Amino acid sequence: MAASRRGQVMSLYKLLLRGGAEFPSYNYRTYALRRVRDAFRANRKVEDPETVQRLMGEGEQMLALIQRQVSIGKMYETQKTVVE
Repeated sequence: MAASRRGQVMSLYKLLLRGGAEFPSYNYRTYALRRVRDAFRANRKVEDPETVQRLMGEGEQMLALIQRQVSIGKMYETQKTVVE
């Protein structure tokens, strides 16, 4: 049971990283990736099943939010910055 939960968490982590990497804007992209990594690092030691489920739900909501924002960002692309 714990192994499947770990697999679900890792799958969500990868989906969030991929979603964040799709932002057309460099600033949004780096911010999203940093926030995802920081959130997962901060909750690395959580073992309570209820807390894990709650955090998974929050992560899935964040994934949906990222996907919506990426879609909107692609509709209204701006000029590339020097960094990009």
